[in-house]
Amino acid sequence: MRTVGLIVEYNPLHNGHYYHYQQSKKVTGADSAICIMSGHFLQRGEPAVVNKWARAEMALRMGADLVLELPVAFSAQPAEWFAYGAVSALDATGIVDSLCFGCESGSIDWLKAAADKLHEEPEELARLLQLELKKGMPYPAAYSKAVSHLLPGAKEEELAKPNNTLGLHYVIALRRLQSRIEPFAITRTKAEFNQANITDNRIASATAIRRILMTDRSLTGIRPFVPAATLEIMTREWKAGRGPVDWERFAKPLLLQLMHHSPEQLTSFHEVTEGLEHRIRKALADLRPDTDGDAAQALVETLIDKLKTKRYTRTKLQRTLLRILLNHSKQDLSPETLRQGVPYLRVLGFSPKGQELLKRMKKTAKVPIVTKVTTTASPLLELDIRATSVYALGYASPTPDDWFRDYYEAPIRIRSNCLA
Repeated sequence: MRTVGLIVEYNPLHNGHYYHYQQSKKVTGADSAICIMSGHFLQRGEPAVVNKWARAEMALRMGADLVLELPVAFSAQPAEWFAYGAVSALDATGIVDSLCFGCESGSIDWLKAAADKLHEEPEELARLLQLELKKGMPYPAAYSKAVSHLLPGAKEEELAKPNNTLGLHYVIALRRLQSRIEPFAITRTKAEFNQANITDNRIASATAIRRILMTDRSLTGIRPFVPAATLEIMTREWKAGRGPVDWERFAKPLLLQLMHHSPEQLTSFHEVTEGLEHRIRKALADLRPDTDGDAAQALVETLIDKLKTKRYTRTKLQRTLLRILLNHSKQDLSPETLRQGVPYLRVLGFSPKGQELLKRMKKTAKVPIVTKVTTTASPLLELDIRATSVYALGYASPTPDDWFRDYYEAPIRIRSNCLA
């Protein structure tokens, strides 16, 4: 049985994701698919619009056979560590043959060629990167420019595109892990990454779909762009008061964390660097959100607007605030810890075919497979459990069952994969 790995967020799962799933199985010749899916908090430092169990069910209903959680230690990281953590999870299964991701170029050859040059972290790249960062560039742009200088023929504008960047780091991670997994790429179509406007009657970006959800506060507007199963699951979550979740739901606990710590104490948190702690303190003193209408709730949005600079992008700031909210220290997420890759494979759900994959993994997996959380066998698993508790604060009326759901929620089992 050939198995393809997909690295996903599904925030929420939409028709474009279904197209990617179909094409991934087609181009790789895979019989089954394993998803490595971010938990409650995502790569751009945002909370997921619905919880990880709901999104895992979407994936299974779409056709995925096994959904494994990407630990929050990796899920809210810049591209390099996000990719490394996700690829390490796929490699740790011992049964994944291929990795298929979407990117703007759709070509794998230039990504492979670049990864061959970059996976050993050449000193010249580090030097060029520091030169660009000193100019005040955000890290992603500085990295793209440095790579384009280092590799003749590499186009900076192509490197700078978000999914190309992620794709490059996926292939670099495969090289660093000396993985046997073969990478494949397919071209994104009809909606670009983070495209806010809708230009197709069936395909829209997750960004555009979330904008509809947060603006209309209803599910009616997204109906043409998501599978029926996604709409059904989200309707259930909405009725239960478990969505939609966004940053503003965490304004008060975030402000408590920011005000409880001195600038010096803030520097202990992951992602707080280069004097950002002082900028945060100053922004808090100047925080004056509009008190009329919906804007009265936009405390986090107002704070981010005050913190933003050319160097401190929205994504960087969201990741920083998230680590403060979750109480993640630099020590918790040290490079030494992250280089070890995922220390466990947390199962969120599976199909009958996925159950067969799990049986195979019991013989091939390089790390423990977690189907029931009874003890915190890993410090990173403890971070996931705490992340669930914090995420539940974003519900309308959270209960202890929501806060400690990791302890009692068994993996989702479906009898058959079906989008209906």
